[in-house]
Amino acid sequence: MIRLTVTPKKSLADEPLKIQVSGLLPSQLVTLQASLTNEKGVLFSSKAFYRSDKAGEVDLERAAATGGDYTGVQPMGLLQCLQPEKLFHRLIKKDVMQSPFRVRLDLFDSLLVSSSAHVLPVASQTVERWYVAPEVQRVQIRGTRVRGALFLPPGEGPFPGLIDLFGGEGGLIEFRASLLASHGFAALALAYFAYDDLPGFLGEVDLEYFEEAVNMLLSHPKVLSAHRYNSEYEKLGCGREVIGACRRSGRPSLSVWEGCYCLLLLHSCGSRLKMGS
Repeated sequence: MIRLTVTPKKSLADEPLKIQVSGLLPSQLVTLQASLTNEKGVLFSSKAFYRSDKAGEVDLERAAATGGDYTGVQPMGLLQCLQPEKLFHRLIKKDVMQSPFRVRLDLFDSLLVSSSAHVLPVASQTVERWYVAPEVQRVQIRGTRVRGALFLPPGEGPFPGLIDLFGGEGGLIEFRASLLASHGFAALALAYFAYDDLPGFLGEVDLEYFEEAVNMLLSHPKVLSAHRYNSEYEKLGCGREVIGACRRSGRPSLSVWEGCYCLLLLHSCGSRLKMGS
């Protein structure tokens, strides 16, 4: 009997899944497909081709994909390579507190080059990918002119603090801050244009706005403080605008604020994180 096993059934979106197939013929070619529908109703999907081993099994932690949307050993390749059915859509979770992404994984017992409603999977599993851990608290920030959402881990703290800026996307995007809070950070998702009563587009950058956000974070009783803070701004995404504003204003950098244990400003690609100490 062909069997598709995916564990865990519920997990944080940044935690690995274990995907295994058993009950195949030796050296059988199969297709694994992942799919989900985002909150706007846009379908995202990916697929990869695998060949079973002598025992008729495929374990994505060891098996190499032979084609599809990726090749080689990539245990999380199906999720990492999800692509939208419609152009110009990004996979961004909006409601991080109330619902997960539900990812369906389908197994086809042949090489499925193109999707077809007439070809049914021989096995399927659905898993939930959450962007916030249980008991993480979300606090809407609107008391001052700073706009954002502060995510606090469970417990009394204090916790290391950080601010997440999401590049040139605009609005308030929370999924990275909620995940970071799930791993023990007091994380502020900071909006700085195209949200609420903030400017509708990114023109001049008001450096004092970011300083107010830092001071607000430092004043929170659950945020760990120390004597020195160093932040490195990436020259990507939002970092480009902030760096440029610093240079135009004559300030050499925005690198030092007293009293903060750590703060990260994350660029839009999300590929590198730099932490001050």
